[in-house]
Formats: sequence, C-alpha cells, structure tokens
Amino acid sequence: QVQLVESGGGLVQLGGSLRLSCAASGRTFSGYVTAWFRQVPGKEREFVAGVRWKDAYADYADFVEGRFTISRTIAENTMFLQMNHLKPEDTAVYYCAANKGPLFVTRQGDFSYWGQGTQVTVSS
Repeated sequence: QVQLVESGGGLVQLGGSLRLSCAASGRTFSGYVTAWFRQVPGKEREFVAGVRWKDAYADYADFVEGRFTISRTIAENTMFLQMNHLKPEDTAVYYCAANKGPLFVTRQGDFSYWGQGTQVTVSS
C-alpha cells in the first residue's frame, strides 16, 4: 500500500511562487508514474503535470505554459512541483497521485493512489 502526503500549499499573491512536495511511504516510487492534479469546487479534477520515475520523462497540461516544473528525488522518494508566476486561476486543491507501470498516464482514473490534497490560493 502506498501512502502519499502532500505539503507546501498556502496563500500567495499574484506572480508569486510555491513549491509543493509529495512524499511516499510504504513503497518506493521506482517503476511508477506520479502526477499532480488540481480541483476547484464544482469542477472535474484536472491533470497538471506528471513524471515517470524510470527515466524522468515529464509532461504538463497546456495551461501550465512553462510556469511549473515537476521533479523527483529518488533518494527521498519525493516528488515536487515548483510553481512560479502563479495566477488567481491556479487556486485549487492540489493532489498528488501515483500509478505503477511503465505507461505515462494522465487520466484521473488511471491512478491508483492519491494524497489528501493541499490548498493553493493565489490572491490578486
């Protein structure tokens, strides 16, 4: 069983930065694809960015527009999301997710494990 714990959310002003972390316990991320999703009330949870741990292949949603960087630290079994140039529309609960397997997946239903979420609020 994989347990995911997010941290790093908070309140930031327009144009500010935040760094989210997702730590795993119970198993290493080796052989997994991990990702960040976000959700606002009344909307579907949407893919933000993902990384495949085997080769560090990463991909981003179009709305990221180069502002976010996803990374991972193998030694610490932790994934990060560095978010710069934040906008009010980035306000959401951010979730980390993990799926075991070589395929790079981006759909919510493809992920087996989820964290509890961390709130990111960007004020204007």
